[in-house]
Amino acid sequence: MDETEDMESEMDFDDGEEPSFSDPEDFEDDFSDQELMEDILKDRPTEADGIDSVVVVDNVPSVGPERVEKLKNVIHKIFSKFGKITNEFYPEADGKTKGYIFLEYTAPSHAQEAVKNADGYKLDKQHTFRVNLFTDFDKYMNISDEWETPEKQPFKDFGNLRHWMEDPDCRDQYSVIFEAGERTGIFANDAKEAQIVEERARWTETYVRWSHMGTYLATFHQRGIALWGGEKFKQIQRFSHQGVQLIDFSPCERYMVSFSPLMDTKDDPQAIIIWDVLTGQKKRGFHCESSAHWPIFKWSNDGKFFARMSQDTLSIYETPSMGLLDKKSLKINGIKDFSWSPGDNIIAFWVPEDKDIPARVTLMQLPTRNEIRVRNLFNVVDCKLHWQKNGDYLCVKVDRTPKGQPGVVTNFEIFRMREKQVPVDVVEMKDGIIAFAWEPNGSKFAVLHGESPRINVSFYHVRSNGKIDMIKTYDKQQANSIFWSPQGQFLVLAGLRSMNGALAFVDTSDCTMMNFVEHYMASDVEWDPTGRFLVTSVSWWSHKVDNAYWLWTFQGRLLQKNSKDRFCQLLWRPRPPCLLGQEQMKTIKKDLKKYSKIFEQKDRLSQSKASKELIDKRRSMMEDYHSYRDANAKVYLEQKPLRLELRGGVDTDELDSNVEDWEEETIEFFISEEIFPFGEL
Repeated sequence: MDETEDMESEMDFDDGEEPSFSDPEDFEDDFSDQELMEDILKDRPTEADGIDSVVVVDNVPSVGPERVEKLKNVIHKIFSKFGKITNEFYPEADGKTKGYIFLEYTAPSHAQEAVKNADGYKLDKQHTFRVNLFTDFDKYMNISDEWETPEKQPFKDFGNLRHWMEDPDCRDQYSVIFEAGERTGIFANDAKEAQIVEERARWTETYVRWSHMGTYLATFHQRGIALWGGEKFKQIQRFSHQGVQLIDFSPCERYMVSFSPLMDTKDDPQAIIIWDVLTGQKKRGFHCESSAHWPIFKWSNDGKFFARMSQDTLSIYETPSMGLLDKKSLKINGIKDFSWSPGDNIIAFWVPEDKDIPARVTLMQLPTRNEIRVRNLFNVVDCKLHWQKNGDYLCVKVDRTPKGQPGVVTNFEIFRMREKQVPVDVVEMKDGIIAFAWEPNGSKFAVLHGESPRINVSFYHVRSNGKIDMIKTYDKQQANSIFWSPQGQFLVLAGLRSMNGALAFVDTSDCTMMNFVEHYMASDVEWDPTGRFLVTSVSWWSHKVDNAYWLWTFQGRLLQKNSKDRFCQLLWRPRPPCLLGQEQMKTIKKDLKKYSKIFEQKDRLSQSKASKELIDKRRSMMEDYHSYRDANAKVYLEQKPLRLELRGGVDTDELDSNVEDWEEETIEFFISEEIFPFGEL
């Protein structure tokens, strides 16, 4: 009650007087803005906001007011390619621009793209842009003047990544996926019975891929790619790319390209990512509209360049910067297809006809971009580019519609890449073309032509005198695919899928049919790297019954039938390029007869399982003996100082080592003489 009265007395004031709510002059407020307006202040912009999206461009022309607008238009045209520019600032002094500008993008990723692609851009002879992120200036300003030794990174020993090349029996390896993808195994090939090297459950979620030289095995997972290698197939590297579906390796195995349709965004391109295999770092991301034609990027033979094609544009990138070659793409109106030479940094592309302008095939040398050969073509419907494995020849398959004649005819335009001015020879085919394939290490090619049931195969030889001779034609073949041996000379004509797996083994040295066999419903054919063995298979991915793979000799003799539950895929492990020169290989072939007896003996011993087990047992015993001997020799050397100490410094180990230098000396000692009379005996 008293408190109420006190409050009423305090609030008692004259009706005409307005109360004052002002603080006294000496009053100090102890409430901070953070306490009063925390929800508002957290959204307050800071001084550093947006600077991640700002780039600084140096070496810009210094111009007066009359040319500023023109300069801005040029700059905007160049830098708007990398993203939307929201702010531009051109500092001025004495009525002219200072020679550097500030550009702000909507996102930091656009600024990074501008730095990556525009740094070093040559505007004219006097001005080459240097582009940096604005945030980099603080980083460079705060670098200590004192040298700090970089921290050593621990070395990871993955073992010998090419240990399979040291196999004493020179057996190649291959990977097999079976049980509908639940199990994956690595096997060492053997004519009698394959030997398992490694087998794991759920090693991959879809399929596997070998790198170009066989060093790495790539497995696919929902979260990315894993690389395996070494003697026990340890995990060497991981690449995080959600939903990855396709990959490709550069020929040098230094880079890997992965594709995922789930990760692409407008500001941060991640549909295609190029990775550094050794470090696992992302080198660059790209947008991708469609993966229908994989690989999107095609690599040069040495891995120094890679290229992609878009509408009227051919973009060539260089490694390791991953930037555009000469900072700009090639504008090629109507470009349809391109392909790298397997032997040189030469790119071939073709452009269809446009009104009165003929179609043309162009060969371009990189990185100079010099056109070394242009071939004009008329009445063209389509072109296909086929390189010989060594890059010695290029075949352009040209489908034409001759004037005044119905139907389509095909010409093979053969470019001789090793000759001056790259001469071109033409082979005309009036039948429809089913398949074309070059001999890998030679100058022959095979063509399947005609229509079922009259499918013919013709063999041609490109002579050194400039002529192309047809060697042989076989009629009525059950084939829709050509598979050359990796070493050349031998090939298989295969009628896959719809043709029930008919196989014809051919020796092209004299064009003889060595054997006709059949693997019913075969879906795939794979030569081993040596060209000695061939695998035909029926994949569970294609057919749900009779899933197996069969092993054949190059002559068409069946060696094995391997039935795996729901067999899916078999891939031979590639071999790295041979380190021997041509002369060394010729010498080995010349002296091969010296070693043939040894090889024949090994083959005879391996004919039966019992002899193989005996050989393995003897080899194991010999290895145990050598291990025991080496261990004792090591102990013997370790104990030598102790022997010297016990024997007064005399090295008794060497006493018997110089027998040839000994001198023989005879010493006689008179001990005693005793005489017995003969008669008394």
